[in-house]
Amino acid sequence: MSSSQVPLSAHDQLREAARDAWLYALPLIEIAMTRASRAGFGGEINTFSHARNLANHKMRAVTTPNNDTLYTSAQIDLSAGPVTITLPAAGERYLSLALMDAYTNNFAILGTRTTGPDGGTFRLVGPTEAAEGPNVVRAPTNHVWALARILVDGPADLEAARAIQSGFSMQGPPAPQSQAHARRSAPWNEYFASVDALMVANPPPATDLALLRKVSALGLGAGEFAPDNFTAEEAAAIEAGVAEARVAVRRGGGGANWIDGWFYPRADLGNFGQSYAYRAGVALAGLAALPPVEAMYMRGRGERGGIYDGLRSWRLHFPADRMPAVDSFWSLSLYEATADGQFFFADNPLDRYAIGDRTEGLTYNDDGSLDVWIGHQRPDETRVSNWLPAPPAGFALFMRAYLPKPALLDGSYRLPPVTLLDET
Repeated sequence: MSSSQVPLSAHDQLREAARDAWLYALPLIEIAMTRASRAGFGGEINTFSHARNLANHKMRAVTTPNNDTLYTSAQIDLSAGPVTITLPAAGERYLSLALMDAYTNNFAILGTRTTGPDGGTFRLVGPTEAAEGPNVVRAPTNHVWALARILVDGPADLEAARAIQSGFSMQGPPAPQSQAHARRSAPWNEYFASVDALMVANPPPATDLALLRKVSALGLGAGEFAPDNFTAEEAAAIEAGVAEARVAVRRGGGGANWIDGWFYPRADLGNFGQSYAYRAGVALAGLAALPPVEAMYMRGRGERGGIYDGLRSWRLHFPADRMPAVDSFWSLSLYEATADGQFFFADNPLDRYAIGDRTEGLTYNDDGSLDVWIGHQRPDETRVSNWLPAPPAGFALFMRAYLPKPALLDGSYRLPPVTLLDET
């Protein structure tokens, strides 16, 4: 028998179960924390709330926000019955309403790409609700996060975008406000107690049964989690497994896929199937990410752990015939990283958090190519129009490409590398 076939001890089995269960359940915890918030993307259940301004450095409700779209959000509880959702007509403006289950899977996206420019009314039903009539969308879980993105085409377009945003509406039965749950930083007993309750409210799909059997020793999902039943030795094994999970989630669970200095999303982003570690990593660093067919997110590799040195000057050069391949819009966003692996906009002298194809005053070169200048030090005045200011302590870069063309989806188009200015 090889070493890899040696049966694990009971201690190691429990440690692995705790590690896998912590990662499996992190999306439940992250969405529950968002749902319970009275600001940002939380609020009254079964009611749309609107962020009337674009996100800036003060917005810390959810990791890696964009600065291109207005957000409209609703936390939905279908346990008391279905809700009716009305989407406004958006015409040629990009609009999407992502419907995410309690495990962060996008089970439906309504809007520009799928339902067209004219809006419509849809009936959202729970996993066991009888469904009849037109435009029915079935949710896999009773808890649903509905998150809309409405494109703003520059400052002068803000009021028009707000008018469309106001066209979202929802009708449904009253639902109780969400209870507070443990955060990801909580001790294992508090964390898994919340996980147990959330799994009762949102039973996992049958396709997760293999993982659930593997972690069954923890007693999760039936509302009977009893941390006091574990011995001191067993509790130590669980705690060790959780510690491993906290390290593992920072690695993202996605594997290496770097091409010309950019990390490209996996095909299962946003609808994760059984990729539990990857799903957990996205819940931590990119909660509410859309699937690639709707939007592609590419992260710059940086110098250390995905972080670029803000005190150095960087350049991203697009040849005239190699602009990002999109049917809607693209945007390069810059973030500062927190100690626990999340990303938020950084305060800067231009109040500029992203540069993209709609940036006002963007200057193209005589040959039609485009240079984006990135760094903390203000560049020559001829370059300020294309400058993306960075904090000196370091930054992360994320490229968003909404409604990517087939060339981007199939990999025949690749982003150019970000280079040091003194290397160009």
